[in-house]
Amino acid sequence: MKWTTQADLRLQVQKFWEKGDLLAELTGGETIFPRRLTLKGPDSKELSERFDEVRDWITHLKSAGSHYRLTWRCINHRVLGTNEIPAQVWIDSLEDALAVLGKRQEAETFDGLITLTREKQPDVLPWLATHSLKALKLADDWFRLLEIVTWLQNHPRPGIYLRQIIIPGVHSKFIETHRGVLGALFDLTLPPEAIDQAARGVEGFCNRYGFKNKPLQIRFRILDPESTLLSTHTDQDITVTQAIFTELNVPVTRVFITENEINFLAFPQVPDAMVIFGAGYGFDNLATASWLQERKIYYWGDIDTHGFAILNQLRKFFPRATSLLMDHETLHTHHALWGFEPSQETADLLHLTSSEKALYTALCQNKWADRVRLEQERIGFDSLIEALQKI
Repeated sequence: MKWTTQADLRLQVQKFWEKGDLLAELTGGETIFPRRLTLKGPDSKELSERFDEVRDWITHLKSAGSHYRLTWRCINHRVLGTNEIPAQVWIDSLEDALAVLGKRQEAETFDGLITLTREKQPDVLPWLATHSLKALKLADDWFRLLEIVTWLQNHPRPGIYLRQIIIPGVHSKFIETHRGVLGALFDLTLPPEAIDQAARGVEGFCNRYGFKNKPLQIRFRILDPESTLLSTHTDQDITVTQAIFTELNVPVTRVFITENEINFLAFPQVPDAMVIFGAGYGFDNLATASWLQERKIYYWGDIDTHGFAILNQLRKFFPRATSLLMDHETLHTHHALWGFEPSQETADLLHLTSSEKALYTALCQNKWADRVRLEQERIGFDSLIEALQKI
C-alpha cells in the first residue's frame, strides 16, 4: 500500500524547513501558505476490494491533528454507495507548519535574530532570509558577529592582523573561525572601496578586507657542511619568511623536499644540497623563489594516491622536479610496512611520468590490496642512502 501517511505529510513539511522557506517568511519574505501537500489515496478498485483498510487510512489521516486541513470528495460506488474520502491536505499557515514540526522555539529564536539584526545591521537581513538555518546555528554568536561588522565599518581596511582586533566579548580566534560567514556579511555592509574584489575565498579574506596576512614561512636545512649560511652554527635548520627565502638564492645545486618532519631533521649530509620541509599542496609559496627553477629538485613523499597528487601539484610550479623513493621497487621492498590510506585521490594527474602514472593507477585500482599506503617515514634510511648515491 502506497497511500499517504502522517509520516509522509510531516516529511513534506520538513522539506520546507530544510529549504529555509519557513524561517524566511519571518524576515518578510513571500509566504508559501496556504500550501497543498501531496496526497495519494485509494482508487475506485482499492476502495471496493480493501474497504476496511481504506476506512482505517481515513481514520489515520483524520487523527493527524488540527494543523492539517483535509478537503473531501464523494465517490459513488455501485456496491458501497456514496462515500467521502480525503481529496486534499493543506497546511494553511506558518504557525501550523511550525507546530507540525515542533519548531516554534527555533522560530522564536530566529525572530530574535531578526530583531537584533534590524536594530544593528539591517543590511544583513537579506542574508538571514537566504541562510536562515545557518543563522540559527550561529544564534549564540550572532551578537558578536554583528559587533565585528560594526567594528570594521568604523575601521575600514585597518591594516592590522586579525588577532589584533579588540572587541569586548570577542575572542581573538573567533574571527578566524567564522571568516566564511563574516565575509558574506562584510560584502553586504561595507562600501565598495573597502573591499578588494580580486581577493576571494577564505584564503583571500585578509586581502579582501584590508587585514595583514601572517607571513608565510619556509623551513630548510643546509645539507653540505661546506656550504653554510650561518657560519657560527653547525645546525643549519633555518626558518625564514617567504619574502626572505625568495631573495636568498641559496648556493646549492640540489634541493630535496620531504613532507615528514623527522625525515627532514634526519636527512643525511649531501654535498651541494639542501632539504625543505614540505608544504603539502601549498607549493605556491616556493614558486616565488625563481632561483629554485635553476636547481635540481627532488620530491620525497608518501607512496599513496595523495602523495602522487602532491607531486603532481609540485610539477605545476617546477616541471623538472624528480620523485625520490616513490617507485614500484620501493613500495614492494617495504611490503611488510604497508598501511591503509583512509581516502583516495582519483583525479587524472597530468604531470606524472609514465612510471609514476602506472603506479598511481595501480594504487587507485587497489591492484595489490585495498588502499595501499607506504608512508615515507616507514622507509629505512639505508634505502635513502642508496638512492642518494645514485643521483
